[in-house]
Amino acid sequence: MRIPLAILLLLPLAEIATFVFVGKYIGVLATLALIILSGVVGLLLLRIQGAGVLRRLQTESRNEKGSAREITRGAMIVVGAFLLLIPGFLTDILGILLFIPFVREFVWSLVRPHVTFAGASHFSYRTNTSSTERDTGRSTVIDLDTEDYQREPNRQSPWSSVRDGRED
Repeated sequence: MRIPLAILLLLPLAEIATFVFVGKYIGVLATLALIILSGVVGLLLLRIQGAGVLRRLQTESRNEKGSAREITRGAMIVVGAFLLLIPGFLTDILGILLFIPFVREFVWSLVRPHVTFAGASHFSYRTNTSSTERDTGRSTVIDLDTEDYQREPNRQSPWSSVRDGRED
């Protein structure tokens, strides 16, 4: 938990330092133009690649042959495009790297032990489990089918349209 928090806190500082460094060498206007250009490229890639990823996932889910690798690969492409949208050179570099196939394969090799895929309707990512969970083999995940779960309106909610058995 500490590493993501440190990244979240230090990334803006690193981006600002990179802006200053790049701006010193190529000028303020060129730096701003690069930032705007990377945002436009990220938006275009998100639109093109994101739509392609969604189409592939829909096709695979219809055929019931979806794979965790394809889902993760698609997610990395979308994350890469979002990183290009975020103003900053460091996030742009990370975003561009996620569009390179062998980098995605490397990330997949790191993520694979944490991914569980049991068909088109169930995909989960798990973090490190506690030692007692590993020892006992018990998991805290409860997997319900659609017929096992029923959602009823909360009559106590102030936003509920059903109160005291009558419709508002």
